[in-house]
Amino acid sequence: MPETPEGAINSLMQNDPHIIAGAVLKGKEIIYTTDNWDISADIDRVVSSWSGQSAQFIMVSGVKYSVLQIGAERLVAMSYKGEGSIVGSKNDEYKVIVYLDPDGYGIGAAMDVQRALSSLSSQGSYMDANAQLGGDQPQMAANASTGGAANASTGGAAPVSGGGSVDPQLQSEIKAFLDWIKDSEGLVGYINYYLQQNDTNIISELSKIYGELRQIFGV
Repeated sequence: MPETPEGAINSLMQNDPHIIAGAVLKGKEIIYTTDNWDISADIDRVVSSWSGQSAQFIMVSGVKYSVLQIGAERLVAMSYKGEGSIVGSKNDEYKVIVYLDPDGYGIGAAMDVQRALSSLSSQGSYMDANAQLGGDQPQMAANASTGGAANASTGGAAPVSGGGSVDPQLQSEIKAFLDWIKDSEGLVGYINYYLQQNDTNIISELSKIYGELRQIFGV
């Protein structure tokens, strides 16, 4: 028997004390929300940004959250200023959106939110609740994976410089990616945030990526 919206949110908050508010939607209609969270003024824009799957940030209650993951079924966004995270999961019936306090881990909570969605929905989520967290990545990452698979199927040959034309959609996505890199609330903001937090795991991974980029470009 499906869980009630209130029951699904309450279970989430009990299982993860960093989840301190939540809401359940049908379409863009809020059918349940905790007493401490009023997102009615923002929900239309949030749902539209989520549907577009290309937003770099969302605004909720006057706070700007930079998007970490956005896809057909998942949304994870974090305030790099330390004002918490927004996590959402959806299917054709419902959307579950929660707020985590600054000490919460949005990406880690995403799977719990997905399970909560499945518990109240007669359809459940299209994605297996045990799927890996990396399964629903931003548009850029998804296209990069597709491109990698295509190269593998053709023997891994790299495109010939100057040959053919670049897909306009790919050009647009690369431009958006470059804008995000330069945005003070994009990549720069994340790096500054994790440096301030002295997060050794993230800093170590960034160092590896930096080294790989230097090798790619021969600098």
